[in-house]
Amino acid sequence: GQTTAFALDPSRGALLAMIIDTPSWQEKVHQGGWIGYIILAIGLLAVLLGMERGIILGLTGWKIRQQRHQPSSPKNNPLGRIFTVYQKNSHRDTESLGLKLDEAILKETPALEKRLPLISILATVAPLLGLLGTVIGMIETFQSIALFGTGDPKLMSSGISQALITTGLGLIIAIPILLMHNLLQGRSNQLIQILDEQSAGLMAAATENDTPQTPSFRT
Repeated sequence: GQTTAFALDPSRGALLAMIIDTPSWQEKVHQGGWIGYIILAIGLLAVLLGMERGIILGLTGWKIRQQRHQPSSPKNNPLGRIFTVYQKNSHRDTESLGLKLDEAILKETPALEKRLPLISILATVAPLLGLLGTVIGMIETFQSIALFGTGDPKLMSSGISQALITTGLGLIIAIPILLMHNLLQGRSNQLIQILDEQSAGLMAAATENDTPQTPSFRT
């Protein structure tokens, strides 16, 4: 009255041999050749740059938020340096003060956008390398066909594998890098916008202080 489960291969070992011959992900990457390894190196470099930028922008944003609550005591952060410029040039006329604040924002912008163009370039290069691997793989496939014909598919598998794997690696690497770049670029633009808003507020306050009051006469 008992039953025992067991595996039955109706192909007499053919299916088991196919499972054993299925390449692992390390073997698949190796099939991509040197182009596949370059794509992986680009992905690793982009991730490291993105992590560094994310940490720097996060700390900078936290410092700016703290500085907004303490405008009278500037500290070593982008907004604090703008407040320092305002305090040092508050005696100037409105036009000169505006130029000084604009210059201060321009000085802070490169630090907030640092390495973001490089990450964008890496996101563009990865799929192009995948396309290059596809072309090289197809060239090898056609060369095999020209030399040995189409009788043995295994002779063509190497080139086809390289073509498909490099294309897949390029897309797998490029898509996350592109998303990461957009997120970092948005965060950088947000911080620059905060600096512009605070500068505009300082200019408005300076303009109000320089506006002559309408004299009142007693009758």
